[in-house]
Amino acid sequence: MSRAVRVVGEKLPHGWSDLFKQIGLFMLANLLYETARGIADGSHATAFEHGRQVIDFEASTGTLFEPHLQAMVLPYHWLIDFANQVYLNSQFAIFVSFLIWLYLFRNSAFYFVRNMVLTAMAIAAVGYTLYPTAPPRLFPEHGFVDTITDYSNVNHDSGLAKLFINPYAAVPSMHCCFALLIGVTGVRVCRNIFAKGFWAFWPLLVSWVVVVTGNHYWVDVALGAVVAGIAALVAVRLAQARPEAWSFRTAPSEAQA
Repeated sequence: MSRAVRVVGEKLPHGWSDLFKQIGLFMLANLLYETARGIADGSHATAFEHGRQVIDFEASTGTLFEPHLQAMVLPYHWLIDFANQVYLNSQFAIFVSFLIWLYLFRNSAFYFVRNMVLTAMAIAAVGYTLYPTAPPRLFPEHGFVDTITDYSNVNHDSGLAKLFINPYAAVPSMHCCFALLIGVTGVRVCRNIFAKGFWAFWPLLVSWVVVVTGNHYWVDVALGAVVAGIAALVAVRLAQARPEAWSFRTAPSEAQA
C-alpha cells in the first residue's frame, strides 16, 4: 500500500503535499462560499424584492427578452432536456473535471487559474450576502418557466438539490463566470483544434443555458463576465508579485505545438 502511494505521489506534478494543499484551499473557499449562500437563503423577502428590481430594470430598458426566448425553445423538449442537463452538470462535473485535468496535465497554468477561481468565489460570496436575488424561474407571473422542475423533475427545494443550487444566488451568475474562466483557459492550454473550438464555444453555450432554463437574467450573465474579468486582473497582479509561482505558463512542448 505504501509503495502504491509513493508511486502515485511521484507521478503527481508536485507530490502529495501540494495536491492536499490545493484541495484544502478549495475546501476552505467553498466553506466560505456556502456560508454566504446560507445567508442568502435566509433572505426570502429581500431576495424577491431584488429579483423584481432586476426585472423592472430590464423592462424599463426594453431588454426583458428572457420569457420570449424561453417561449421559442419550450416546444422543443429535446432542446430543453439538453439545456437542463448542461445547467445541472456545468457548474460541478465539467468545471471540477477541468480543474483536475488542468492540475494533472497543464500544471504550469493551474495556479494562475486557481487564483482566478478563488477570487471569483470571494467576490460572489460578497455579492450573494449583500444582494441576494431570486432567479427568474420564481416569477411565473412575468412569463418565466422553471424548466428544471417542469421538465427534469428536479425539485429545487429538496435537500439534495440545495447542495448544488442556491435559490437566491442569481446575481452574479457563477455558472457563466466559471464557464468563461475555464473556456478562455481551455483555448490557451489545449493543443487540439477541436478542443480549442469546444472551449471557445463553452461560455456562450452556458450563457444561453442559464437564461433558457429560467435560472438567470441576462444581467446576471453580464455581471458574471464582469466578475471573471476582475478575477483575471487580480490573478495578473498576484502573478506579478510571485511570477515564479503564480504566473500563467505553458510548457515548452505546448508552445512548440
